[in-house]
Amino acid sequence: MGTPRNGTTKESFILSVDVGTTSIKCHVYDKRAKIRGSSSTEVLPLYPKAGHVELDPDALWKGFISVVKCAVQDAGVQMRQMKALGISTQRATFTTWDRRTGVPFHNFITWQDQRAADLVRSWNRSYTMKAIHGVTKMLYFLTRQKRLLSASLIIFSTQHITFRLVWVLRYYKQVAQAVAEGNCCFGTVDTWLLFKLTQGVTHATDYSNASATGIFDSYQMCWSQFLCSLVSLPLSIFPKVENTDHEFGFTDPSIFGVSIPIMSVMADQQAAMFGECCYNVGDVKITMGTGTFMDVNTGRKPHTSLAGLYPVVGWKIGSELVYLAEGNAADTGTAIRWAQELDLFSDVEDTSTMAYSVSDSDGVCFVPSFSGLQAPLNDPKACASFMGLKLSTTKCHLVRAILESIAFRNKQLYDTMLRETNIPITKIRVDGGVSSNDFIMQLTADLFGRKVERCRHREMSCLGAAFVAGLGVGYWKTREEVKKLHSADNVFCPKGVGGDGASSPYTPILQSWERALRRSMYWYKKP
Repeated sequence: MGTPRNGTTKESFILSVDVGTTSIKCHVYDKRAKIRGSSSTEVLPLYPKAGHVELDPDALWKGFISVVKCAVQDAGVQMRQMKALGISTQRATFTTWDRRTGVPFHNFITWQDQRAADLVRSWNRSYTMKAIHGVTKMLYFLTRQKRLLSASLIIFSTQHITFRLVWVLRYYKQVAQAVAEGNCCFGTVDTWLLFKLTQGVTHATDYSNASATGIFDSYQMCWSQFLCSLVSLPLSIFPKVENTDHEFGFTDPSIFGVSIPIMSVMADQQAAMFGECCYNVGDVKITMGTGTFMDVNTGRKPHTSLAGLYPVVGWKIGSELVYLAEGNAADTGTAIRWAQELDLFSDVEDTSTMAYSVSDSDGVCFVPSFSGLQAPLNDPKACASFMGLKLSTTKCHLVRAILESIAFRNKQLYDTMLRETNIPITKIRVDGGVSSNDFIMQLTADLFGRKVERCRHREMSCLGAAFVAGLGVGYWKTREEVKKLHSADNVFCPKGVGGDGASSPYTPILQSWERALRRSMYWYKKP
């Protein structure tokens, strides 16, 4: 594919867009990774039924185009000065569309959606799954292949696309009909944007996005024929999987007036990992946004988990293949936003001060599980709850309990990661909007018993996608050059705890919270 001639100018830039759960952000980066222009717009989720969480594809597309144009305008430069475009997106949010017209058959079904919870529960308890676990466990003992151990431990989750797609094929007749006619495309947000940006030329994704769907075999590095056969998913609808730094095509000139090469497509958490320069085994990245995602670099081997950590491809760039082990908590920013809507506070920036204004939470525990509980408990039927409320409880106590719960979930995920991977942790870097809360950051460092570094750039997904795109076109020459552009905003050191956080005065409070957690589990059972 030849490079279009967009004209020549003295200075060039990298354009990067992050399509998140609550917003779409676009930044224009210069050689020093300084943001020269930016724009953002809100993403409004739709809740058509209880447990259903959707996004309007048309609104998402219009928002994407708008932030790109506004960011370039904000930078005071021209579209032809954009050397490359990088895209990072929320993962495991998908739609299906007509291959000929590009018109979606339904709204995006997001990673927070719970419509397939009963299907997931039914399959996890089925004789089929018991048989698969038994056979693969036996084969593992005979062969010692880690892939078979992974299969013997597999537990389906609503956060993976698998059964939400099964649900779509079962209940949306037009999708099933399009599949039968060979006219159906499936795609996560990145795939759909690529299809739209190239006007139907490109139906593709990258390994980082594919590996987060739950349908991709991270050991064989392809869509899982076995899983698709097991749950009756048609392989024909899936996009081609490419390297993270693949040249995915060019934006159609009718969209931005020029053709811009699309040089990186990344899942948001993996993009943040790359933006944090967590390139070495043992590097940990924590992103606290709508949810919390904790990733550790495991190198060239996928991690086989016993407790629900998920092996994902971090990136595949050239011949380099990097895996991550990931755990997540779905409701982080969600819980804070919910509390704000209840008027527990007016400004998010006040929450840290409110939490510090009281010595403790007055025995109140908050369980942040609006979307169930993820690793290591893995209970989609858990409820969110306050426990231990008293007449003496104030708004400040409630806010402190909410912020504590976020740090407690961080501790839970971190302990699970340490226990399961046995990888020495080299550094811990934190980003995402919620990381600006000093109370959560300090408590996380205290509970970990380790220093935790908060980055100057809060929105690392955009930066990571920009780095990959820029390296791909030679804008930045090496990763060493990129590392020099990384800087910390603050480093939080543990206070008054031992080397592993075990002697924390928070130990009894954490134990009370874990008791509340157990009481919230399996709440939403069928009568």
